[in-house]
Amino acid sequence: MQTIQATARIISASRWWSGAAALAFCFTTLNHFAGADDWPGWRGPAGDNHADASTKIPASWDWRTRVNILWKTPIAGRGHSTPIVVGDAIFLTTSEEDKHTQSLVKLDRETGRLVQQWVIHRGGLTQEIHAHNSQASPSPAFDGERVIVVFHQNDAIVATAVTPDGEQVWQTRVADFRPARFQFGYGASPLVVDNLVIIAAEYDGKDSGLYALDTATGKQVWMVPRKSNLNFASPILATIGDQRSVLLAGADTITAYEPSTGQSQWSINATTEAICGTCVWDGDRVIVSGGNPDTGTWCVSAGGDLVWSNRVKCYEQSLLAVDGYVYGFADNGVIYCWRTSDGREMWRSRLGGGGVSASPLLVDGRLVLADEGGTMYVVAANPDRFELLQEIRTGESIFASPVAIDNRMLVRTAADVAGRRQEYLIAIGE
Repeated sequence: MQTIQATARIISASRWWSGAAALAFCFTTLNHFAGADDWPGWRGPAGDNHADASTKIPASWDWRTRVNILWKTPIAGRGHSTPIVVGDAIFLTTSEEDKHTQSLVKLDRETGRLVQQWVIHRGGLTQEIHAHNSQASPSPAFDGERVIVVFHQNDAIVATAVTPDGEQVWQTRVADFRPARFQFGYGASPLVVDNLVIIAAEYDGKDSGLYALDTATGKQVWMVPRKSNLNFASPILATIGDQRSVLLAGADTITAYEPSTGQSQWSINATTEAICGTCVWDGDRVIVSGGNPDTGTWCVSAGGDLVWSNRVKCYEQSLLAVDGYVYGFADNGVIYCWRTSDGREMWRSRLGGGGVSASPLLVDGRLVLADEGGTMYVVAANPDRFELLQEIRTGESIFASPVAIDNRMLVRTAADVAGRRQEYLIAIGE
């Protein structure tokens, strides 16, 4: 095994975490890397962006006075990846463009203390990406033994597996990735299913496809060609009826794949060419929003037909399905609630001036939403009426989706510090 180049950054205890937190850190078992109460990948353990039903978060918090802010850890560089939480650690990715690096960052789960930062790639960064993207947008994934990260690197999609202690297990060039029409970068998060990691690499070129690698070796197990077309959606695992499916939208379809072989289970003509959001599901209905060039929200019955659609665009952010209803935080700052059975609009309300990249989160019967300007909104998950519970400024920029676990919420935010953008990961809790 090769040990990845590590850069340790120690945060001052007196500045960033309290003496009580430091004491708790001393009694934390850092060698434990697996647990039942983890958040092992994009959209959580069930893939639905629901926090565990027992998870509680404060009714309010204050970014400036640190009320109900348990810790606040600076993160070097920039990234839009959502953190994962496994065992005693939090992992997220970042890119320091001035140093031409893409890295994996490890924090202590309890205290937020920065434990280590491992450089995965040095050089090879994409020269041009969309202003709303970053060089570290895909979230990591954990297979029970290895943390798997995916970066756009040297005109290719490259996957790397490391142990929780930072030892490289394997690195695989998944596919060429040289978009011709638009230089938007890359953003699809990897999906772990059993002993496979499934990676979407869709672009207007010959290697456009859905790839499955063995998590132990990084060797390709199967590959399914996808349309030569720019698409940015992340695959997700859903169980619909008694059938497990990997769902992926875009290229004018919503498609379900058999996880172990990649064989198509069903495909329905719906959506548009480019989708960024991840599919959600409710019973046998699958819903997604996007896109480009056509905009809208589409609901299909699994293996059947289009059930309903509308013209609301939630492009970079995913939807949230909850008990027969689906919520969408549209690009223009309007939140919607639709009934999944027929698409009936239950209510809508404006929440600010627009600009949305983070996906809604369900925690403790509430919807947590964030806009790109750093404002977070807490809304009752009630299809009968709109009820805004809190509107709280939390930094000056939020692109990554929040995560709720351990009775706290992890939020990746940023603020201007002496004229320079500084990212943080903060923990909100009682």
